[in-house]
Amino acid sequence: MTSTASGWDAIKKRLDAMPRPTGILRLCADADVRDRYLAAKQKAARASDYQTSLPKDVDKDARTLIDKDTQAALDDLAAAQQDYDACTITLTFQALEREQLEALRAQHPATEEDEELGRDFNFDTFAPALIAAASTDGMPLEDAVTAMKSWSLSDAQDLWNAAWGVQQRKRTDLGKD
Repeated sequence: MTSTASGWDAIKKRLDAMPRPTGILRLCADADVRDRYLAAKQKAARASDYQTSLPKDVDKDARTLIDKDTQAALDDLAAAQQDYDACTITLTFQALEREQLEALRAQHPATEEDEELGRDFNFDTFAPALIAAASTDGMPLEDAVTAMKSWSLSDAQDLWNAAWGVQQRKRTDLGKD
């Protein structure tokens, strides 16, 4: 019985040390910089994929040219990444403990309109409360309320999705060995 208990103790220790899921939302102040970064990222990925797919017996001059093009794409990506990082704000969210999430949800019961939409919480009050509670950056509730009311519809939706989505992230795998 002791070997089983010590086996469980080791598993429990690892479980207790496992971090809760986190997610990020990036907000870039310059759409052109963001587009250039995304294009450079895609171009570098395509160049790298092509480079690694080359047969071993490819012509030496062709390989040199492809290596040069791949390096140029990677250099462009590094420069675009630097510009993107300079004008991007990153917000980080972490999954709440289940009891904390359920208590927060209970504090914001659904309105009739929410129930008609299939929600079990008052979206207008729960969304900013969850955003503030899940923020690892310390976003105050007032700022979450302001963001949900004043940001563009798409940005506000992404803010909500970042905070809510991390609550839904699975760490389990029920597959067969």
